[in-house]
Amino acid sequence: MKIFIDTANIDQIREMAWLIDGVTTNPTLVAREKRPFEEIVREICGIVSGPVSAEVTALDAPGMISQARALAGIHENVVIKIPMTEAGMRAVTTLSQEGIRTNVTLVFSAPQALIAAKCGASFVSPFVGRIDDAGGSGMEVVSEIVEIYRNYGFATEIIVASVRHPRHVLEAALLGAEIATVPYAVLKKLFNHPLTDVGIDRFLKDWEQVPK
Repeated sequence: MKIFIDTANIDQIREMAWLIDGVTTNPTLVAREKRPFEEIVREICGIVSGPVSAEVTALDAPGMISQARALAGIHENVVIKIPMTEAGMRAVTTLSQEGIRTNVTLVFSAPQALIAAKCGASFVSPFVGRIDDAGGSGMEVVSEIVEIYRNYGFATEIIVASVRHPRHVLEAALLGAEIATVPYAVLKKLFNHPLTDVGIDRFLKDWEQVPK
């Protein structure tokens, strides 16, 4: 499974560049950085070699298409995030025909993911944390999407998004999702286990008993 980092913070991306396969951003993450959007996207593309998702802000199909073309011109690795709306899917259909890769975002159901794939989306992002928050099962939705895509051979890759904890990453991998996009804090937690710390401490204490 590929791991993306879900951030627009350059320092975090540089730190984890050796591990990650791509980057996802959104307007909220970009706003925190207090820098021009295109400048941030261009810098990220200079750090990582994989897909870098940049989101449109227009709500109508012509506006989305116009913004998408401009963002795609920044770098060949840019993938355009398009919201799951009817207008968004009209935009995805046009952009896919033009060879511009898209990441359909704000997906909360398997039928939405089915429509995104039929429209030619390169990626689809089910928001598992937000589904859980609303009383649903985010991973159940991912499981349904995985099964549908396998049934019909869709090329659309699943990006498990709105990841809240390491268990989300584990379950995404077990279900066969191609990608999880992970916040910096959660990504750091993937390295850790209390028994690893205990084991290192025990080894070091034992090593102190070795004659020097």
